[in-house]
Amino acid sequence: MYCNQCEQTFHQSACVNSPGVCGKDADVQSLQETLLYGLKGMAAYAHHARRLGQFDEQVSAFIEEALFATMTNVNFDVKTLLEMCLECGKMNLRVMELLDTGHLELFGKAAPIKVKEGTRAGPGILVSGHDLLDLWNLLEQVAGTDINVYTHGEMLPAHMYEKFQQHPNLAGHYGGAWQNQKREFAAFPGPVVVTTNCVLIPPQSYQGRLYTMRSVAVPNGQRLDQDFAPVIAEALRCAPCEECITGESTVGFHRTVLLEHAPAIIDAIKAGKISRFFVIGGCDGAEKGRNYFSEYAQSTPPDSFILTLGCGKFRIREHDYGEHLGLPRLLDMGQCNDAYGAIAVAVALANAFHCSVNELPLTLVISWFEQKAVAVFLTLLSLGVKGITLGPNPPAFITPNVFAILQQEFDVRLTGDDPQGDLQRALAA
Repeated sequence: MYCNQCEQTFHQSACVNSPGVCGKDADVQSLQETLLYGLKGMAAYAHHARRLGQFDEQVSAFIEEALFATMTNVNFDVKTLLEMCLECGKMNLRVMELLDTGHLELFGKAAPIKVKEGTRAGPGILVSGHDLLDLWNLLEQVAGTDINVYTHGEMLPAHMYEKFQQHPNLAGHYGGAWQNQKREFAAFPGPVVVTTNCVLIPPQSYQGRLYTMRSVAVPNGQRLDQDFAPVIAEALRCAPCEECITGESTVGFHRTVLLEHAPAIIDAIKAGKISRFFVIGGCDGAEKGRNYFSEYAQSTPPDSFILTLGCGKFRIREHDYGEHLGLPRLLDMGQCNDAYGAIAVAVALANAFHCSVNELPLTLVISWFEQKAVAVFLTLLSLGVKGITLGPNPPAFITPNVFAILQQEFDVRLTGDDPQGDLQRALAA
């Protein structure tokens, strides 16, 4: 971090040169970093949307203005910077709406589907990341061959769209969240394509089989643009996959699917048949404390529903939650890129009940790890959503003073070591 007052670099919020001067400046720096992380996440969503032909020049103009506000000696005002962080959240909502539109227009209607997990016999290619257009382009280039294409990590929700469901080369899903990729990529015999974040520097066990797209890169890696010929050739050179189906999972509860069920859901809430909705998801990671989300989800009552999205779903998806009112209790809404859907459903329910989102029987328990999670968090705050539980650790870039502001204005909470107790408090609210 950098202090504008004493012109020194310092660690987090402690300036050893002039603590008295920099105490307030640390809060300014904190909000500047929050804004920068939010902008990075929003830019990632905007990049995906632009590749699908969706963009908004107002968004681009805001990115320029907000970046300017973080330059040296431009803005020293906590209130103004907080307002800009909330505006970043507002703009991010627009970006996620564009991305949602792009997915539906290009890949067709979304519908629930059971996806086979594991591998089928024959040559295979594994695709990870978030970019559905890359996956589609690859599928089109392997069409007519016997090469099976598998999704990994956040590519799993691709299976819910009509075009992907109809493509014969999309064979299923393999693996879990991004932090397990070194083990999972090493075990997969064919080439692996990583389209976006999150990629890890590969060990030698699969370094020669790893391909990345455009700006995604690793040292000595093999980068591609649109031509997947090298990947296809590698798939034919490598040992084929063995027949090993390990199970199946149901995905595809896109916002459009849930909104089709809205009248029945509203009637069930009015009749007292649904106790609460829980949004449990976000960005996953490997550090200690993320078992909180698994324990929280498994403790939810049988007359509640869990909406999940992002790679945080891999923390909770292995448990059998059963069904309620003819629907799975665990409703997979998609990628972190599909966060717009969860917001749209919440807003639609609030409108139906003529209340605010905060008055709905809704609890948000969000795991965070990187910049996209910050962008979505700012979006929720910009909508006035209160009572968000965030974790497993407090963001290191948020100073105590700034966190106190978020607590006071938005009732932001941190996960603790008592998920069952937190759940009971949420049900009693």
